[in-house]
Amino acid sequence: MTYFLFTSLFIAALALAARPFLTRRAAPWPAETPDVRDDVARAVSGLRDLEFARAAGTIAPEDHERLRALLERSAFARSRAVAAVAAPWRTIAIAAALAGVVAVLVAISLPQAAGDRAPGEPITGTVPAGPSLLELERRASADPADVPTQLALADAYIDAGRMNDAATAYTKVLNQDPNNVAALDGIALVLFRSGETRGATLALDRVIQLRPKDPDALFLKGLLLYQAQDWKGASTTWGVFLDVAEFDPRASMVRSLYEDAKSKAGS
Repeated sequence: MTYFLFTSLFIAALALAARPFLTRRAAPWPAETPDVRDDVARAVSGLRDLEFARAAGTIAPEDHERLRALLERSAFARSRAVAAVAAPWRTIAIAAALAGVVAVLVAISLPQAAGDRAPGEPITGTVPAGPSLLELERRASADPADVPTQLALADAYIDAGRMNDAATAYTKVLNQDPNNVAALDGIALVLFRSGETRGATLALDRVIQLRPKDPDALFLKGLLLYQAQDWKGASTTWGVFLDVAEFDPRASMVRSLYEDAKSKAGS
């Protein structure tokens, strides 16, 4: 059924594309009518520039008179009519033929691709899944100095709601690199969710000192200031966040809170 449908569409498209060749005369391609106002506008602009040049003394008087006469005549000179050309039917026919060939190829190859996939797998395929939590734990245990693995494990712990384990993993990274921004952001988030706002603030201040435009630190620091009713600090921090993270998914939420903090700071 699929082959029949696409083959029929291909034949219909090819017939429509070849139809102009079977007629006696091709329809003329519409020619654009010249607009006299364009010539006048160009001439007026040229005259204005010419007068500026004369006033500045950068053009000789005889050249000025000659060019002025040419510009005045060109403003009202009728341009020759543009001859109509035949519509590009050959291009249309080639495009239609190529589209039909592509449609037939798709009709042939798509069922084959669909038949080769595993049961339940979409036709377009799937993105390979990342390592599981158990795999990350195995890797981190085998090489405690592997910072990227430790960070990935800590993030996985946060996703799983295991805040204590996440704090331990972030701490291992900070023991190796006290200025690791990702670990500082992560430990600040863990402290914030645990209600330790003071410790979270200290970690965020360190991140902003190292990287003043870090979106994660600016977002969480603004939220802490907003909760503390420090309206001026919250609006200032979130103003920087919105400048550097305009397309961040959190920006829509921040905008309303930012406007609220800004209005309260001004009152």
